[in-house]
Parts: sequence; C-alpha cells; structure tokens
Amino acid sequence: MTHLGNAKSVQGFTVYEVWRDRFLRDRLRPAVRIAIFFAFTIIIYLFGESVFAPQEFKPVYLYTSMAVELGLLTCLALQKTPIGQRYPGLLFLGFSWSLTIVVQIGFALARVGELPILTWSLAFLTQATLMPVRWPLHLISQLGVLLCHLGINLFLNLNFIRYTPFRLSGFYLYLFWFCFICDLSVYWYDRLQRTEFSTRRELESAYQQLEAAEAKYRSIFENAGEGIFQSTPDGRYITANPALAKIYGYDSPEEVTAKFTDIERQLYVDAARRTEFLHSIEESGRVSDFESQIYRSDGSIVWISEKARAVRSPNGIVLYYEGLIEDISQRKQAQEALRLFIHALSHDLRNPVSGMLMVLKNWQTKTGESIAIPRSVLERMIQGSEQQLRLIDSLLEVHASELRGVVLHCDRVDLKTLIEAAATDLQPLMNDNQTMFKNLVPDDLPAVNADATQLWRVFSNLIANALKHNLPGLNLTVSAQVINATELSTKRGNQKKDTEQFPIPNSQFPIPNSPISMICCTVEDDGVGISPEQCEHLFELYVRGDRSRHLMGLGLGLYLCRQIIEAHGGEVGVISSPGTGAIFWFTLPLA
Repeated sequence: MTHLGNAKSVQGFTVYEVWRDRFLRDRLRPAVRIAIFFAFTIIIYLFGESVFAPQEFKPVYLYTSMAVELGLLTCLALQKTPIGQRYPGLLFLGFSWSLTIVVQIGFALARVGELPILTWSLAFLTQATLMPVRWPLHLISQLGVLLCHLGINLFLNLNFIRYTPFRLSGFYLYLFWFCFICDLSVYWYDRLQRTEFSTRRELESAYQQLEAAEAKYRSIFENAGEGIFQSTPDGRYITANPALAKIYGYDSPEEVTAKFTDIERQLYVDAARRTEFLHSIEESGRVSDFESQIYRSDGSIVWISEKARAVRSPNGIVLYYEGLIEDISQRKQAQEALRLFIHALSHDLRNPVSGMLMVLKNWQTKTGESIAIPRSVLERMIQGSEQQLRLIDSLLEVHASELRGVVLHCDRVDLKTLIEAAATDLQPLMNDNQTMFKNLVPDDLPAVNADATQLWRVFSNLIANALKHNLPGLNLTVSAQVINATELSTKRGNQKKDTEQFPIPNSQFPIPNSPISMICCTVEDDGVGISPEQCEHLFELYVRGDRSRHLMGLGLGLYLCRQIIEAHGGEVGVISSPGTGAIFWFTLPLA
C-alpha cells in the first residue's frame, strides 16, 4: 500500500509539473507582449526627447531600450520553437534578464553609475504578478541581477563613487525586502495551486470511480434476471427494473412506478399478504422466500417469491423497502405436478404390493400344505415386498411433509432409552454385518423436548444408513452431550472425530448469539467415509451415496432426518472424508 501511495504521489507530482510548465508558457506570452509594448513606448519617448529636448537626451538610454526590445523580441520568437516549448524556465529568465541585466550592462558600458531600482522593481513585480509559479526561477532571476550589478560595479567602481556606503546599503535593503515579498507571494500561490490541483485531481478521480460504479450497478440493475424494486411503506413503487416490469406484464419500469399507488390492493391476490410482508420485515428486518400470488397487467395470476429488507433512517424510521422478486410460477406448477404424480404413483404401487405381501405371508403361515417354492425364497420375497412398502410409505411421507410440514407430538424423551430401543430393532441387521455397537449416552443426560416416534426414526435411519453403506466389521458409536452456544463456538470447524470434543463445521451449524444449552447427538462409524462433495448434498431429496447404487433405496432417509430435526428447531450435518469414517450430528432442545 505504501509503494502504491508513493507511486500515486509521484504520478500526481509529475502531472502537476506538466500543468505548471504549461501555465508558465501561457503566461509568458502576454507578459512578453506587454514588456515589448512597454519597451517600445520607452523608445518612442526617447526619440521624442531627442527631438524636443535634445539638451536632456542621453543616447545610452535609447540604445539600452532598443537592446531590451531586441531581447524581448527574441524571447517571443523562441516561444514557438521546440526549445521554448520544452524549456519555459529558460524563456522566463530571458524575459526577466532582458528587462534587468541588459539595462544594467547598457548603463555600465556608458559608465553611468545609476541604480535602476525602478526598472528592477517593475520587472520583479510584473513577473510575480503574471507568472506566480516556480518561485526558484524568480529567485534565480533576482540573484542573477544582483550578482551582475555587484560584479560590474566592483570592476568599474561606479556606484561607490556616486553613492555613499550607507545609501548603497539602503538600496540593497529595499531590494531584499521587495524581492522577498515577491518570492514569498509566488511560493504561497504555487503551493496553493499544487494543493488545489491535487484536490481537483482526486475529486475528478473519485467522480470517475463513482461514475464507473454507477454504470456497473446500473448495468446490473437494468440487465438483472430478477425483479429489483424499492417501495414506500404506504404502498408505492419508487424504482423498478425492466425485469420487474416484465414479471408484472408491463413494457417499462416507468409504467410500474406510475401504475402502483396501492400495492396491497393492486398487486396481491390476497390483500392480506402485504400486511404479512410488512409484519415479517418489522419483526426481523427482512423477509426471504416470501411467496404470494399476484395479478399481472392483463389480469392473469402468477406466483412470485420476494426477498426484501427495510432501509431505515438513523433514528429508526422506515424510509423504504428494497429487494428482489422472482417469478416462480413454472416452479410452482412443476412442484404441484410432481406431487400429484408421486401421490398417484405411490397409490398405484402400494395396492398391488400390499396384495402380494398378503398372499406371501399367507403361504408362509401354511404348514400342512406343500409350496412350490423353497421357504427361504419365500422369506426373501416377503422381505422384498416389505421393503417396497417402506419405500412407498417414505415417498408419500416426504411429499406429505413438503405440503403440510412434519407434525410433531413433543414430550420429555430420554435419549438413552430411545437409542437402545432403536438399536434393539436393528440388532438382526447389525448381527448380519458383524457390527460392534456402543451406546455412550450418559445415564444422567437431561431429557429432550421431542417427538419420540419421529426421533426414533432419525436414529434408526442413521444407524441403518451406516450399516448399509459400509463393509462388515463396522464399529458404530452413538453419543450425546449437553453443550451451549459458547462452547459450540469454540468447537466449530474442528474436523477431528472426537466424541469428547464434538466437531461442528462452520458452514453447517450457525451458532445463535446467546448461551442457550442444547443436546448434541452423534452417530459415528469407522467405515469407508464420504467425500466432501457428497457431504454438501447428502441431506437433499433423492441424493444417494456411491455404494447405494447397488442397494435398494431412493435417497429419502437422510432427507427425512433433516426434515424431522429442523421441525424440532435443531440442525443436522455430517463430517467425513474418504477412508476416515463419518460423524452424523444433530442438535435438539432441552426439555
């Protein structure tokens, strides 16, 4: 950052130097022309003096004025050359010394011992007034005049004859203070100009950045696929983008802002949705996935989803609402069609499977009659039919929960007893897989507030999932402990599978801003593990693991677990990597 700041300073200094040289060139033009006219008037006057007052005429003054005029004309001619354009400081010195040193040399050649104080004062004042930049140049021009004066007079001893030492010291004192004031004014002006120039450059840069940012965000605003809006608390649209106008069925955003003066009655099919929208924002400051039906300009009805927040003044007054609107009509239609399809499919599949299962079980109970198929095959057919029924029931339950949510009947539940019951039901499967099962839930663990049946399904699904997706000889451990939000914050991100230091990944478990205690449960195995990519999507609907392609299932178990745990107000996740086993974790509120 320091190098960048220095680079900007150097660049700004260079730009200012360029501007200052251009300023000096521009001011030299009128200064030289004024001086040329001044010298010309002096020459005319001296010519007049030679005609009308020959007794007072001194040719040295005329010759000196003509030399000054020649020097100034030379400066004027050099201004248009490359040298003059590149080195304006040299032209400045030529201009200044044409008015001062040339006069001094002319007087010296004529052996006139006068001090041209008036000429010097006019020259120094003129250049300080017309060209108030690069004060070192002014100082050099003044020192050059003084050194020339001292050198000539010391060599010829002119002034020391005519003036007393005291009188000469008075002249030099006057010259010092006059030059000092001129140089100080030039220095202050130059410094002020540098500061103003830098400020102006920074301001221009800031305006350019602002314009670029406005152009960028204007492009995003105009070309966004989602509708973007700002609306007032009383129900008017302040701004709208083209995408919002298209969703509402209008040709331009201006039509939206002009048309809607009462969003509650003009937009929503159910006018109460606007009140619910405002109430939700008032409670939490924002809304997300707020779905409603609205009227389009042609009277048709579509579904939209809103994400919005309130923008408030420093004293907390709502100024306006801003957010995004998405047309979800096609998604709603697809979801409804899928629900109907799944329900019909499940219903049509369940009846024949139930009938076949009844027949198979009837055959199984008949002991006296001979059966054409071996009993072992019959038992496998019964197990397969029961598995199909469970899949169909899970499919129906998943989509029922999508429609009405998971229904809970909560009470105080002892986790250790519940886990033992779930493990007992799965004991035959664990025996077949030679699984070593441990229930490490402490006896004094506080009860949780939960639906025992739904929670039993969670443990059963997680244990059965570990058995199905791993090889025989698995070590399976279930544990639970009380932990508060502060402790969880210190354990977040810990990827070690340690039941004493329960790991909670940052991205999967948002910690509340209060020390609320909760129960953390884990189902841990030392199996083949799961890739991080699969872990991110494992609890989504119809997602299955790599080995599940050889197993019967639709990928509903973990999705149901998530639905149940979230209905309890908890979180669920998994920590795993290939070859390191897996930890499935979830949280529950204390009773």
